[in-house]
Amino acid sequence: MLVSEMKPDEEILDMLEMVHSIYLVGCNGCAEVCKTGGAKAVAAYRKFLETQDKEVSGICNVDFLCNNVLTGTRLVREIEPIDRSEAILVFSCGVGVQVVGAVVDKPVFPAANTISMGGHFGLWPGAEKCAQCGNCVLGYTGGICPVTGCAKSLVNGQCGGTTRGGDCEVEKGRPCAWLQIYERLKTIDRLDLYRRILAPQDKSKLMPGVKQRKTLYWAIDQDVKRKE
Repeated sequence: MLVSEMKPDEEILDMLEMVHSIYLVGCNGCAEVCKTGGAKAVAAYRKFLETQDKEVSGICNVDFLCNNVLTGTRLVREIEPIDRSEAILVFSCGVGVQVVGAVVDKPVFPAANTISMGGHFGLWPGAEKCAQCGNCVLGYTGGICPVTGCAKSLVNGQCGGTTRGGDCEVEKGRPCAWLQIYERLKTIDRLDLYRRILAPQDKSKLMPGVKQRKTLYWAIDQDVKRKE
């Protein structure tokens, strides 16, 4: 499983600064176990957003947001309230945020950070990847991860080495993630996010800290590794 923790309220409100109407999507899988997703956590955050003068147009909880077929099928039933929304706030790991961004043409913002538990990633039926970097920037990159998508893991791009055909200069045939991010943000009319300069990634978060090593998740993860 992928372990996540809620972002500070201040950071979420900063991402939603230009957004009034929001649709909430929660994951009933790993995120519910971590209390960053699931019906209870999402409903509680709805109340908080409404105290901040935000309009919540609807809520949808999906068993496993990492499953793009399941997520797409579930969200198509919610197309009317989603269309009325300016953005989607996703309560899941980084993989779930990427999946929602891929199936819905709306700005997607992560409510949680996916934190490292020592490299045990788990499995999901899609091409999306999460580096468990502990500081999710998907809200600023159109739901496309620059850390795993860009060969240089740039959180501010693009580097200038993109080929004329839109490929990465590092790996032939690999699409430039930052070109994809630009096109995605252009599609959802949020190129203002592309111009925002993000702080460099804190690489220390890629390794489990003392706080993580004291959790039950860490104990379970280590037990799984010993059995492997």
